[in-house]
Amino acid sequence: MRAASVAPTPMVRTWREDVAAIVGRDLDWERFAGRRVVVTGAGGFLGGYVARTLLALAKLGKASAPVQVVAPVRSVERAARRSPDLAGAPGLTFVEWDLNRIAVPDFGDIHYVVHAASQASPKLFGTDPVGTALPNAVGTAALLQALQASGDRQGFLYVSSSEVYGITPAGGTLNEHDFGPLDPLLVRSCYAESKRMGENLCASWTHQYGLPTYVVRPFHTYGPGLTEDDGRVFADFAFNVVRGQDITMMSDGSARRAFCYASDATAGFFTALLAGAPGAGYNVANPSGELSVLELAELLVRLYPERGLKVVRHARAETDGYIPSKVTTSVPSIEPLSALGWRPTVTPAEGFRRMIDAYAPAEGAGNGR
Repeated sequence: MRAASVAPTPMVRTWREDVAAIVGRDLDWERFAGRRVVVTGAGGFLGGYVARTLLALAKLGKASAPVQVVAPVRSVERAARRSPDLAGAPGLTFVEWDLNRIAVPDFGDIHYVVHAASQASPKLFGTDPVGTALPNAVGTAALLQALQASGDRQGFLYVSSSEVYGITPAGGTLNEHDFGPLDPLLVRSCYAESKRMGENLCASWTHQYGLPTYVVRPFHTYGPGLTEDDGRVFADFAFNVVRGQDITMMSDGSARRAFCYASDATAGFFTALLAGAPGAGYNVANPSGELSVLELAELLVRLYPERGLKVVRHARAETDGYIPSKVTTSVPSIEPLSALGWRPTVTPAEGFRRMIDAYAPAEGAGNGR
């Protein structure tokens, strides 16, 4: 099938530039040549970055044969609408599959799985905790079983979350073994507890069946492809700027986070998969991108002085389903992944400008989104 013609919107141009930066990393990309790779979440944010990178390898001379990407999604129509550059792209096949199902999908002979599909919006932790938990738990088990049934199993990458660390003491940096408590009976724990379960399933499959699994824990990753209803504070702030609105603060802004741009994070994912140790977990973050929530809001205002925006405070509605995190500081160590040759390169000022500018209307169009 011939690829659909996609206008070079600011979003598509930014994705292409980011993919070029990712594949420019010194990794053994040839291992993907001619392989079939299942990528969950390909119609979304981080999974979309993974899929675009794989599809570009042969075109950019990094693989001697094209990669075949199988992209299970709940709705092919919705995925194609959200990621028009992927719809009809040579080498990519969208298939309808719901990771909430307690069943094993049949993808045929596959070589890799990248499980990046997840409901990461805090809004959904309160309104759809079951739909948040199941893809991380039973969905992971189903995908592991699907890869195990294949004849030439190369690797399983599980995109976990910094939320697995639970409530850790304030101060210092988190390494890969600094875990704090989680209350399993708190509804908000649906995300973190299910991510922990997914990680343990990966470790168990490696231990019992020898399946090579790799776990990455992204911290506060942002970039083009996030949606306006994402619900995380950095996305809310960015879309305030996209819409020309004052940035709305619904807290005192003291919580500190390490913000990592999507191309850096995606390069970290592939570094773990291609150079990491089976059964290991890796923090993927940009410690030098540490900002408080208030500092982030002020940064975004400074990036666009011509828009005349300011930071305003507003109480959050109790009915919006959002359940805030109790973690005040979330800044990790990235030594294990850095030892494999990875490092983040995009500053928050550069990354948030790239993200916000990507949502600009296409030239000659009324709306680029």
